[in-house]
Parts: sequence; C-alpha cells; structure tokens
Amino acid sequence: MSSYVFAPPVPVAVAVRGGGLFAVRRVFCVGRNYAGHAREMGGDPSREPPFFFSKPADALVLDGAAMAYPPATGNLHHEVELVVAIGQGGAEIAEETALAHVFGYAVGLDMTRRDVQDEAKAARRPWDMAKGFDASAPIGEIAPASEIGHPAAGEIGLEVNGAARQRGDLADQTWPVAGIIAALSRLVTLKAGDLIFTGTPEGVGPVVPGDELVGRIAGVGEVRTRII
Repeated sequence: MSSYVFAPPVPVAVAVRGGGLFAVRRVFCVGRNYAGHAREMGGDPSREPPFFFSKPADALVLDGAAMAYPPATGNLHHEVELVVAIGQGGAEIAEETALAHVFGYAVGLDMTRRDVQDEAKAARRPWDMAKGFDASAPIGEIAPASEIGHPAAGEIGLEVNGAARQRGDLADQTWPVAGIIAALSRLVTLKAGDLIFTGTPEGVGPVVPGDELVGRIAGVGEVRTRII
C-alpha cells in the first residue's frame, strides 16, 4: 500500500459568516477591472476583454492575522478587491446564469511587489513573483450570497493607519462578476472552492512594516491585517 513520503499540507480554508469553512482550491485574479486603476497603471481604460493571473491558495492570510513584509521588494502595494467564492463549478458558463455558481463574497487584498511587477512588464516576463508570493492575499470572512445577495454596487475602500487610501464603487467595475465568471470559465473549468479577486479601484500605493490595513465593501464586510 502506497503512502505519502511526507505529510500533505493542511487544506486552506476561509471562515464563512454564520459558521463553517470554505475549502479553497484555486485563486484567480482579474487585472485592471476599474478604469481609474487602469489609468494610474498606465493602461487603457477602455472595455478590453478581462485578463487573469493566479495566486497559490496558501498565499491567503486569514482576517486579522499579520502579514510579513515580503523579501525582494522595496515597493509593496495594497489593492482592495471584491472576492467571489465559487460554490458550483462549470466550463463555458453563460453570463446569464453565472451568478448561480457563486457561493458568496468576501473582501480581499491583492498585495503586489510593484517594483518586481514593473521589471517583469518591461522585460515581458510573467508576473508570478510580483503577485503570487507568500502571504500576498489577505482575505476576510465569506458572506453567503444567500444572505447578502449579489452586490453590484456599493462603496469599496481601504484605509492605512486610519487614513483613506482607496475609494471606489463596485458599479465602476469594467466587467461585473457575471461577466468575469463567464470569461474565466472559457479558459479553465471552475470548481467549487475557487476564489476570484475581481480587481481594484484607483488609489493603490505603498505600505511598510507597522502599517495597519483595513479594507471594506458596503454590504459585504471587511478585511484587516498588519504589516510586520
């Protein structure tokens, strides 16, 4: 009888509001899904097709836990985002039925080594080490869609040490949640346990050790972390 050569990793799970755990399979992210952020990153704010990148599931930092400042960067940026938790998988999902695949929503932070990302862009290299490093994805508890519905509008923002850094509205997303799910499911087969970070509004900027970050989305919840 075969056995593992070492103990398998502990499954990654996010708390669900009201009880229970959401076991995480994969973490997808959408780039430049708000026109303001596209402009501040030097991009075209027109409605181009959504593009995606990934983070490893074990990059998640659960709500309230501290996040270590990563090595190999001198310019760590915050990006507050609505996170979609997939409860029913599928491929080639129609936009009209996409929301039926959603279990719930959370507030997340897509932490970015901006200097590493800029170097990768200039050299036309992958962004993996700019986006998918250890502890790069703090996330709050998941609010079930059965309780909060499917938020399509409402303030999204982030404070650093109590001062506002990012402010926007979910209604400003270039691609709403249903469109994101439909587009992503044409590239990969989604399954229960997948998370999708849906992009950030303008106002991204650097953080340093000692900073306290609080991200909030009206009707969804919040995420808190401290940089150490």
